[in-house]
Amino acid sequence: MSAMTAMTAISAPARPARPGIHIEGLAVGYGSGAAVIEGLALDIEAGSFFTLLGPSGCGKTTLLRTIAGFVAARAGRIRFGPRDVTAVPPHRRDIGMVFQDYALFPDKTVFDHVAYGLRARGRDAASIARQAGVALERVGLSALGQRHPAALSGGQRQRVALARALVIEPQVLLMDEPLSNLDAKLRLQVRQTIAELQAEAGITTVFVTHDQDEALALSHRIGVMNHGRLEQVGTPAEIYRRPASGYVADFVGAANLLPVTLGEGVAAGGTTQVPLAGTRIAAVAPAALSAGAALLMARPESLVLAPPAAPGAKGAPAIAARVLRRQYLGEKTSYRVALDRGEELQVDCHGPAHDVHRVGDVAMLAFDPAATLVLAR
Repeated sequence: MSAMTAMTAISAPARPARPGIHIEGLAVGYGSGAAVIEGLALDIEAGSFFTLLGPSGCGKTTLLRTIAGFVAARAGRIRFGPRDVTAVPPHRRDIGMVFQDYALFPDKTVFDHVAYGLRARGRDAASIARQAGVALERVGLSALGQRHPAALSGGQRQRVALARALVIEPQVLLMDEPLSNLDAKLRLQVRQTIAELQAEAGITTVFVTHDQDEALALSHRIGVMNHGRLEQVGTPAEIYRRPASGYVADFVGAANLLPVTLGEGVAAGGTTQVPLAGTRIAAVAPAALSAGAALLMARPESLVLAPPAAPGAKGAPAIAARVLRRQYLGEKTSYRVALDRGEELQVDCHGPAHDVHRVGDVAMLAFDPAATLVLAR
């Protein structure tokens, strides 16, 4: 019997379906100061992995701590399924919490950390031993139950924190930058562990990070935060391919953002012709825009850089661009190019001939009309 099968057999009959999280009109602040979050609404699907993504100070950790009950809401409602938890203290919300700094006690063994929540809930010794053992097996720490935190690596400590949060089978799992203290290799390893455990357990999870790669790799849906509000909520593909604003485009993935002027308005989802460097570039508008200042957005990998005699991408008009810098990266070459008025763009070229351009060369730059966007400035 696998570890997951064992845990399911032990606990599944006693557990209700995982709830979604529903937030309405939320306002949060500290003391008598201005609100950090104002009028926020959000629905997180039951059993999904939802990431709050944004830079430091954008309000993502405040929102997570409000969901947990550590920070009181000034206004609005938070529900786990039909249950209103707005005024419920943290220890009664049935949450599991994984912190950035592990929050492990130096005098407790790995087993004692994982068993702590079960003991607090009055489970009998046999059940504690069985469930803690299964939880440790799930995170690959079965052989380390009697060690203390000082004898563990950073990745092992974070796995202990994960096991401790999951063993109580919470309705909601909250994770505050859990990978930020790990080196690059460990981040990838623990990231994979988190993805596997969340998928197995099916627990509604809210994950806070400033790392776009983590968000894209782990999430079913992402909420990009900016100054206490949700700038955009969507799937990783939607956030990356159709950012709602220049802020989202710039924060999630590399993006070329060029200031342009629209001669006329464009409807949401419509296509328009944007003047750039003496030609007109076809672009899609994810949201309705009025005539005037806007931003032209193109991802580096959606651009084509070709020798002067070559045709543009899919028949799109091409613009002369001078190569300023190049970086050969094995599977691709990344170029920095400049247009005649000084606008600079990054172009990532793939394929067998991706490294043909040299610094100083003039090449033809073409925009893919299906992947080029026009956004509010």
